[in-house]
Amino acid sequence: MMKSILKILITIFLAGTIAACDYLDVVPDNVAVIENAFSDKYNAEKFLATCYSYIPNFGDPWINPGLLSGDEVWFNEEIMDDSNTAAMIAKGEQNSLDPFLNFWDGGQRGKNMYVGIRDCNIFLEEIKRVGDMSEIEKKKWIAEVKFMKAYYHFWLFKSYGPIPIVDENLPIYVSTEEVKIYRDPVDSVVNYIVKLIDEAIPDLPLMLLSEVTDLGRITKPIATAIKARVLATAASPLFNGNPDFASLTDNRGVKLFPATFDATKWQKAADAALEAIETAEMANFRLVDSYQTKYKHSEAMMRELMLRSIVTTKGNTEVIWGCTNFPFSHTYQRMLQPLLITVTDANPVSQFYAATLRMAELYYSKNGVPIEEDVSFPYEDRYTLRTAVTAESDYVRSGETTAMLHFDRESRFYASIAFDRGTFVLEPTYYYVQCRAGEMATKRNKGEFSVTGYWPKKLLSPRNGFSGNSYEIDYNFPFPIIRLADIYLLYAEALNEVKAAPDAEVYEYIDKVRERAGLLGVVESWAAHSKNPQKPATKEGMRKIIQQERMIELSFEGQRFWDLRRWKLALDYMNRPIRGWDISGRNLNFYNVTTVYTPRFEFKDYFWPIRERERINNPNLVQNLGW
Repeated sequence: MMKSILKILITIFLAGTIAACDYLDVVPDNVAVIENAFSDKYNAEKFLATCYSYIPNFGDPWINPGLLSGDEVWFNEEIMDDSNTAAMIAKGEQNSLDPFLNFWDGGQRGKNMYVGIRDCNIFLEEIKRVGDMSEIEKKKWIAEVKFMKAYYHFWLFKSYGPIPIVDENLPIYVSTEEVKIYRDPVDSVVNYIVKLIDEAIPDLPLMLLSEVTDLGRITKPIATAIKARVLATAASPLFNGNPDFASLTDNRGVKLFPATFDATKWQKAADAALEAIETAEMANFRLVDSYQTKYKHSEAMMRELMLRSIVTTKGNTEVIWGCTNFPFSHTYQRMLQPLLITVTDANPVSQFYAATLRMAELYYSKNGVPIEEDVSFPYEDRYTLRTAVTAESDYVRSGETTAMLHFDRESRFYASIAFDRGTFVLEPTYYYVQCRAGEMATKRNKGEFSVTGYWPKKLLSPRNGFSGNSYEIDYNFPFPIIRLADIYLLYAEALNEVKAAPDAEVYEYIDKVRERAGLLGVVESWAAHSKNPQKPATKEGMRKIIQQERMIELSFEGQRFWDLRRWKLALDYMNRPIRGWDISGRNLNFYNVTTVYTPRFEFKDYFWPIRERERINNPNLVQNLGW
């Protein structure tokens, strides 16, 4: 189409941008006109950095809705204020006047994704003019930008539902009415996103040529993995024949949600997930299954350390796409580290990033089935107390007393959750969490305490450590956007929905993830240990198993929030009380279950509101239901 309305003053878009990867860790110069921005390869590469710069800051809990807008973690009220935008959404305080995490037109810590899309359009229009670079290199850059353009549409789509597709920028001389664009129907948006990704894939590299110079740039495995996630989202109940949104119609009478369920969408998702798996494995991605250390540990502890390293180890074989523009920093790692030593100076950790009791109850028993289903797990007595014996010292300090809930659990529980009297290894030292009132891991300064008595250990590297009065961080790690285990589970989920009943092909990919965690396959585990041994044999039963497996495997990685939405389960899960232990209780009085907060998630919260100001400016933008 014609040149962008923004052709004259590109400075608006370029000034102050932050790179989305190590390779692009530059701030572009303020270039006055597009002709100069694309005068040569050097300046064009700066504009490429601009296109990357709208990638959400996944490693920032204040900005990534997946981290704090759901029910996995909770902050104490002393630090939970309006500046913590993601947490305000979790509390049920989203609004249409000044929406939190406004990615539509920017604001409240949200990036304006449409500005990002329009920058991508400018790049695609102008890159052909650059003379001092090869056509092969141009094709690669074009493919990268097409993917980013698709991804920004996808981010808007899963946040707001039907959105306007901005394929080309409007020319400067369009009429007022032409500027007032409409939201496009769900299927149109999905088809457009997939089309862009499919166009990008052939010209993307299978692997980075150099992690030094290219870290963070888009590759074939990234593109195919995100395509799988897009199609799985589109096939899920929130978008696929959802009667609750059938009434959303624009002022032309166009219905924005499909009225009927389409089973073929799950087949498309399955095909895309298989393509993503094959592409990733061709690029040598594989499940992490070992941990390298010079220290000697038990087999059980080595598995725990390996599971902790999947997320926190830079450049491992499983993270297909990690967020290098905003890694999980020293500051955030301090937020979720309980104090494990006596210090004389100010607290070296702030320790307020609290996992919820709900998450502690989510993980399987040691037998690989939900604790409420395990015939041998004392579920009804899970809050009663027991004293650990020496053989359990990998998990709980020998001779110490803690809740039954903390015994006889799977390895991912111990790798992911820090709890009172639990073992916490920061190599080479074995520490033990003490968080009853008056003990080390309780409040020292304002706001610096876990409101539940739990922490997400999973996001802390075993190679961090305490030294004197300080807490030493191994490094700031790229927060995982998507990893191979995620795609395995998406494939299992899609296959289960496609088939009349689950079979060996469905079990294969979920069992790969379970095996890495030290568990038997689903059929064997349920047959031997569940009160419902036939659960894996039915589509409905297997659906619940896959959903729980995803919530366990991807816990604290920002996926549960989006999964609960696309499955249409958020109304149930996100209205349950946030609970933990009584952190004011001394000694064993700590072990009284306490309600921390009762959140509010309403039907309207499935999709965020368009800011009212935007709708006043453009009446063609019908508001999401309930807002």
